[in-house]
Amino acid sequence: MPELPEVEGVVRALVPAVEGKTIKKIELSKTIYSSWSEGKQCIIKNIEPNLFEEIFQGMTIDKINRRAKYIYFHLKKDGEHFLFVNHLGMTGAWFVVTQINEIAEEKFRKHIHAIFYLESGELLIYSDIRRFGEMRFISNENEHPPLLQMAPEPFDDVACQHFIEKCELPKYRNKAVKEVIMDGQVISGCGNIYATESLFKMGIHPARKVSRISKKRKIELFEVIRNILQQSIEMGGSTISDYRNINGEAGGMQHRLKMYGKKICPECGTSTKSLVIGGRTSVYCPQCQH
Repeated sequence: MPELPEVEGVVRALVPAVEGKTIKKIELSKTIYSSWSEGKQCIIKNIEPNLFEEIFQGMTIDKINRRAKYIYFHLKKDGEHFLFVNHLGMTGAWFVVTQINEIAEEKFRKHIHAIFYLESGELLIYSDIRRFGEMRFISNENEHPPLLQMAPEPFDDVACQHFIEKCELPKYRNKAVKEVIMDGQVISGCGNIYATESLFKMGIHPARKVSRISKKRKIELFEVIRNILQQSIEMGGSTISDYRNINGEAGGMQHRLKMYGKKICPECGTSTKSLVIGGRTSVYCPQCQH
């Protein structure tokens, strides 16, 4: 699943490609329509597909930015402003092309679920192989409360203090640290990959309870998370499984990962172990992490 660095990479690529351009029309996939007829709301949330297609006509993409793992498309039309929010889920990908066959990988061409026809003649295409992504059209963040509950951006000055304060709450004190740092209300945008890497660098066992980690170590852990996220952004994110930047571009951070997906610890040569924490497989070194 794309985490903060991967989503940041997508946003940085989308900005010069489509910011300031106007949407002529939209076409959604038959899969989306059939899911809605069955009451499942695949990808498109909170607004019926036919209305989703209509409401975007004539909208200008005024600005694009990232918030945690979400992509915010700020739209405007006739002096009014709207928000189109996208979560990539596990396999969501964006492409800006002039025709569909420019998408190199067949698996992405086969799973196109939204085509935004731009007045510039380009196509802004959303593909999602496993269809866990989300698209929401709202006036502002208040219309989707989970957006308001996200932790500050990890690079904000208040983010570390926010993390420390959350860790002191009864809700989190006795939880495994791995589960806590993957909680978007505690740290924004840190998922399984970078939580695994950060805990390995700190030598902390992923199942250790938050209450058994000193405040000093928590601050150090937060700084490590922030630094690893920043390093990954600079490397274009980690291309693992079906993640791609726009137009199929790959990142390079996966070549620097030391623990995620590894069988042998690079530091001591011990075979790694894994356990499930917070519904995610956690790989760790039993020798280096306590």
